[in-house]
Amino acid sequence: MFIIFYYTYIEIGKHLYFSALGTNHRCFQGDSLWGQHCDCAEHDLPKDRAISRLQEELYRLQEKKQPPKSSLSTIFVITPTYARLVQKAELTRLSQTFLHVPQLHWILVEDSPRKTPLVSNFLMKSGLTYTHLNVPTAKERKLQEGDPSWLKPRGVEQRNEGLRWLREDRKTEPGDNGQQGVVYFADDDNTYSLQLFEEMRSTQRVSVWPVGLVGGMKFESPVVEGGKVVRFHTGWRPSRPFPMDMAGFAVSLRLVLANPDACFDGEAPMGFLESSLLKGLVTADELEPKADNCTKVLVWHTRTEKPKMKREEALQVQGLGSDPAVEV
Repeated sequence: MFIIFYYTYIEIGKHLYFSALGTNHRCFQGDSLWGQHCDCAEHDLPKDRAISRLQEELYRLQEKKQPPKSSLSTIFVITPTYARLVQKAELTRLSQTFLHVPQLHWILVEDSPRKTPLVSNFLMKSGLTYTHLNVPTAKERKLQEGDPSWLKPRGVEQRNEGLRWLREDRKTEPGDNGQQGVVYFADDDNTYSLQLFEEMRSTQRVSVWPVGLVGGMKFESPVVEGGKVVRFHTGWRPSRPFPMDMAGFAVSLRLVLANPDACFDGEAPMGFLESSLLKGLVTADELEPKADNCTKVLVWHTRTEKPKMKREEALQVQGLGSDPAVEV
């Protein structure tokens, strides 16, 4: 009769953790499986605690292999935001994505005449490096109730305020390091893969990639041939200078600083807002395709459904509405 044992092991430093299927792990010390039994107390721990200890040690060793954060280019993310029922939910989801991105500086710009307590308190508890700004949208540029979202460009003043702050702030940074970085415009209702941020980190001028679920299509994208962008896959006015979504490009901070007049034009025709900035920074031939030559979708133009508040409104009429002191 033959008995077959299945073994698993994890090697960390000079410790080899060795277990047979269905048995508690054992720890050996030395360079081989048959090394001397270790006198550590790990093998006396319950299995779940022992596994947790091993995972913690493995993560610690993996982190040592990562480049120091200071050696990474900073990604400056400019996000316009405005007060609505889903604002905190959107910002929570977005911030918890950003927490996984090293060397990220979030520039959150409120469409408001003043900084609101909700956003101020949220940012203080976020754990992120951030700058909190505010500027209201001009009344004539605001969408009215019932207007379609495409009628007027949104977030123009807020994105331009983020660019203004960057140009002012980076002036005070000594040496060449003050100009290292990447600028990205991330709306608070989109969905972002972590891989996207690592793709954009090496941007030299303007980098580009596909955006999913946008423009009435599965995705819009630059089309790349021989490493160059030659045209754009889009369903609406492909003749635009840069027929791309706001989420589909990032700009070198150095390029932003070298072109102080480059900004978004609030009077741009529908669909030309992105082009109004990019045409002052780069030509189509200079675009840098990312995401495996623009064949992978790493960002999605998602939108949260506007909550229906009919029952809430009915209860408020009866004086039984939700407690206004509870922040949602």
